Amino acid sequence: MNKIVVYSIVESPGHPDFSRFYHERGWEEVRLDSMRKAISQLRKQPPDLVVAEFFYGYGNNYAGINISNLDVFLHSLLKYAPQARVIVMVEKAERPYVDKLAELFELASILIQPVNEAKMQDALDKLAIK
Repeated sequence: MNKIVVYSIVESPGHPDFSRFYHERGWEEVRLDSMRKAISQLRKQPPDLVVAEFFYGYGNNYAGINISNLDVFLHSLLKYAPQARVIVMVEKAERPYVDKLAELFELASILIQPVNEAKMQDALDKLAIK
């Protein structure tokens, strides 16, 4: 049986470190510190699960055509790993904007920050990822 590959896309200090949590489950974590690196990694090692933070694109932060920091990555994910599940972590104030992204892409779970291991385990249980 192959290990589950988890992308942890860590773009801010607010992203919880679940390395031990993933390791205890026998999963392989790929930690990436930018969307550019995450997109590049897709061709090399497609993920089964993606855990990333959502940042809304206020004004022209993301060239004015994207909703958030995740749009371009999620487009690429559809091509290279369409089976991957995506867990999005978001600050409470930005939670309403995630729905715009969810209209375009399938998001397996949306978690309000701060996210701890118990919240992550609940999300994984609902997705039947063990």
